Amino acid sequence: MKLPHYAAATVIVAFVLAGAVLAQSSAETIAEATFNDDGSVNVPTDYRRWVFIGSPLTPNALNDGEAPFPEFHNVYVEPSAYDYFAETGEWANGTQIAKELVMIREGDNCTEDDGACFEVSGNGYFQGEFVGLELTVKDTERFSSEPGGWVYYSFGHDGEPYAETAQAFPAESCNACHESNADTDFVFTQFYPVLRAVQGN
Repeated sequence: MKLPHYAAATVIVAFVLAGAVLAQSSAETIAEATFNDDGSVNVPTDYRRWVFIGSPLTPNALNDGEAPFPEFHNVYVEPSAYDYFAETGEWANGTQIAKELVMIREGDNCTEDDGACFEVSGNGYFQGEFVGLELTVKDTERFSSEPGGWVYYSFGHDGEPYAETAQAFPAESCNACHESNADTDFVFTQFYPVLRAVQGN
């Protein structure tokens, strides 16, 4: 039995409204970063329990000995922000993405030419020690003057313990690269199959 046109329209409107309510409800429950009076952000807690989305690597040995980012980048998305992205395909205000830098493992079984090491699984690159922690935060209200509302922080590149607070990098240090090269709202989703798998669901 076919629905009358007005009934079909009512059903469509109901679905649209339900989706809007769901997105709004999810956005209201995003676990946000905490800030101090001087504008600094506090180091996130339990970020290694967040959703792990990947670990890109661009080693020195494959970049003429001077890669801009020669470490493994272990990237974690705060769970409520991940859930919102999975539901909507968008990054909510309050989104936190942590990036922990890990050096390539070195040892007697590693070659100098390419930096690769031979282990039981074969020849390759393996993680060594933690060397730094960074945080990305999106908030178009708090950071209305920043491109996309995104800001970027570093809690140090000297290993643990990391600094307890950090000030934002200038926009030209990070935003421009993300804006020009990232696939989805300043985030490099093209490098993370975990994000691509849920994008647009």
